[in-house]
Amino acid sequence: IYNTINRLKKDGFITKTSLKLTSSGKKKLDLYDENKPYGKKDYVLEKNKETIIFSFDIPEKEKFPYTLRLVSEVLSSNGSTSMASTCGSSLALMDAGVPTGATIGGVAMGLVLDTESGNFKVLTDIQGLEDGNGDMDFKVTGSRSGVTALQMDVKTRGLTVDILEKAIAQAKDGRLHILSVMETALSAPRSELSKYAPRITSFTIDPDKIRTVIGSGGKTINEIIAATGVKIDIEDSGLVMITSTDGESAERAEKWIKDLIREVKAGEEFHGKVTRIMEFGAFVEILPGKEGMVHVSKLSGDRVENVSDAVKVGDELDVVVSEIDFQGRINLITKAALAAGKTGERPPRTGGDRNGGGRGGFRRGR
Repeated sequence: IYNTINRLKKDGFITKTSLKLTSSGKKKLDLYDENKPYGKKDYVLEKNKETIIFSFDIPEKEKFPYTLRLVSEVLSSNGSTSMASTCGSSLALMDAGVPTGATIGGVAMGLVLDTESGNFKVLTDIQGLEDGNGDMDFKVTGSRSGVTALQMDVKTRGLTVDILEKAIAQAKDGRLHILSVMETALSAPRSELSKYAPRITSFTIDPDKIRTVIGSGGKTINEIIAATGVKIDIEDSGLVMITSTDGESAERAEKWIKDLIREVKAGEEFHGKVTRIMEFGAFVEILPGKEGMVHVSKLSGDRVENVSDAVKVGDELDVVVSEIDFQGRINLITKAALAAGKTGERPPRTGGDRNGGGRGGFRRGR
């Protein structure tokens, strides 16, 4: 990911940096590289605009759905503030728990050239005097694996291959030394995001299930938002992004959504709540908006004559999915009945069914 930064001049001081992300077409990183006037009052920018290029390996939106804003405040300037900002920004991202992939460091290379004889000297980590009176400002950023970006200003008519080879080789030595110093402070991104960062959880669902998550008139998704306090965005592709100020609320909302769309399988265990009582059994909500039926013969290890004698609406039961019938209806058995040796096999029907006289549907609202 290559980012071009335009540093703007205001009253003789660099006060703000604006960034354009050119690799993916979508903005994911803002960097403000500020030279504070009170930090170096005799700093004068010779050019109206200078361009700096650096690179960070920010994951794609599906894996890391954040837009980042970095602020690098330079309090004193007698060297490359842009390379200082690159190094500091890399450490800041890692300290915040951003999975950047590798530590990025940078160094500015200078040049003193005798144009008549061709003799030259490449300077490493140039200072202000060397930049102002020298012939080159060559910035090199990268990791231990290689260079990620280059940027150059020159005051000569051109550079020879020998000068470039020397500058790049010398920049590598300088970059590796700087990376070694940086790694003594932090060698890899922290395993978790900073506690001050908002939590954004992203995952993908079947686009055909989006309507289930949203619900009629947005009822379901608004219920999730109201109960958990999160913000939920769902794209047409099925990408779900949950934003929250704390991880617990985001996890609760994620589980809620995944429970809404998950397919129940025989043998799964649930802790559910009795929602309806019929003559032949009790309906238990095992997932949000999804119910299964416990036949009266499967409610307890003992014989039950009347369903209402064993359970009441609001009671909580530990149940096991015994069967998903050909109509997709969920049959349940209580753990107590299983422990008593009863099986999950459905008894012969004596009349009525779930769609007609008396058993009703297995999903709420149907």
